[in-house]
Amino acid sequence: MARAYTIATAALALEIPLKWLDNLLSHHKIAGVRQERQGIARRLTIEGLLVLGVIIRLNKELGIPLARTVEIAERIATASGQYTSPDGVHIRLNLNDFQTRLLERLESAVEVAPAPRRGRPFKNKTGRLD
Repeated sequence: MARAYTIATAALALEIPLKWLDNLLSHHKIAGVRQERQGIARRLTIEGLLVLGVIIRLNKELGIPLARTVEIAERIATASGQYTSPDGVHIRLNLNDFQTRLLERLESAVEVAPAPRRGRPFKNKTGRLD
């Protein structure tokens, strides 16, 4: 089974706010992101992180709307870093370099990201919010 990462680790590695990433994943189905039912944490594979990284770059650097970047990014990630629109606009990304930089950031993020809590939530019997 391939390694999967939490949304907090992914946000750190992608250098984006956690809330922004959560909203993106709530509104768009992205390859490599396992989403089950409510209450079960999302898990992201390396492939999913790569697609998300491309989505973010297309959106921030080229100003392409998120709804469109999802489709383009998935094609880039599966087509050796290239995309050509029906009108002939060509986008090319050095996928190997991009993935290497992403994996370096992911390695650091795994060390820093908070581990998700497991089990039942702590029952506060005092009523205080310490």
